[in-house]
Amino acid sequence: MYKLKVYLETTIFNYYFDKTKNAQPATVAFFEAIDSGQFEGFTSVYAYDELNKAPEPQRTNMLNLIEKYHITVLDTSDEVIKLAETYIENNIIPKKKRVDALHLAIASAHEMDIILSFNFKHINKLKTKTLIPATNLLAGYRNIIITQPEEVIDYEIDD
Repeated sequence: MYKLKVYLETTIFNYYFDKTKNAQPATVAFFEAIDSGQFEGFTSVYAYDELNKAPEPQRTNMLNLIEKYHITVLDTSDEVIKLAETYIENNIIPKKKRVDALHLAIASAHEMDIILSFNFKHINKLKTKTLIPATNLLAGYRNIIITQPEEVIDYEIDD
């Protein structure tokens, strides 16, 4: 059976521990769904670098999720950088938010099915969700869905 390949953008690791966020339980449930084999979890050197800049103890806690849930860390390439530049040149992602373009490009170049993100300013927004798949198809890459954990898994919160 095919498992969806899911790219976890940096914000997903933040939400895992932030109990003030309504999406925190769904985020934890998603990591558990990866652990149970429902999905293949991936992140990238870009997310790793961003997590590594967080203050302690958040840094250690978030980085430990990669090992705990067996998240594969994807490496970059010239192909990824070129695709990210395409997103910037097409005004999908602002030049000053290059790392966001790199997240999208690395997930696309590595043929992820889904990108999970709580970055609603540049990644998980209608413009990006529409133009990234269209740009990918024109550039020879497959479609990719940008969403958040609640839209991917079934879970219930005990009231």
